[in-house]
Amino acid sequence: MSGQRIVGLDGFSRGWVAVSIEGDRRDVAFPADISAALAAPFARAAVDIPIGMTDDGERDCDHLARDKLAPHRSRVFTGARRWLWEQFDDPDLANIEALKRGETRVSRQLWHLGRKIMEVDRFVRSHRHLDIREAHPELVFLRLHGAPLPSKHTEQGALLRRELLLRAGFAAIDEWVDKTRIGTGAKADDVLDAAAVALAARDCAGSVPVGEPPRDAHGLAMQIWF
Repeated sequence: MSGQRIVGLDGFSRGWVAVSIEGDRRDVAFPADISAALAAPFARAAVDIPIGMTDDGERDCDHLARDKLAPHRSRVFTGARRWLWEQFDDPDLANIEALKRGETRVSRQLWHLGRKIMEVDRFVRSHRHLDIREAHPELVFLRLHGAPLPSKHTEQGALLRRELLLRAGFAAIDEWVDKTRIGTGAKADDVLDAAAVALAARDCAGSVPVGEPPRDAHGLAMQIWF
């Protein structure tokens, strides 16, 4: 997609990190919501959030992604279900209901992503003409590095991710992380993840599952790109 605008999104507490690629140009912004993040025309976007959900939270793409990231399977959250956030505002009550249904409990990490998950779900369902895909930054970094990476929360892991993005054409990544994000509420790893997701949107180098994906009850593809 040379010359066309590509967008990668990663969420944080105050909004989204939006990284765009257009030819040789790279830009970063910190919009408050996904509507603002995707207001300008784009050819394709990717977002690090579940797109397409089942009633029981089981998705083949999550399990396949976890297998690819082994032994770091926990880097992929599983179990997103619309009813969790549509019916409950308390994770303990949601988990009581999940157990009644014979389903897995929702982790606290996933629960706190609920607002972002539902924001993306509403936007994608109402903008089906747009090419918006789910991506996972850890799968992108695995592709770029060719081997599992140390945790992004370690100094070694963070520096390695910066180096991989520099090699991929993000000449300003250190400035974005060390200066541009300051005061926005975004963490350093949010910026790195958004840049990786932008590469997934641009390259579409691979996906899990491969080929035509399964779709949820609303017709949304359940497929993770990298």
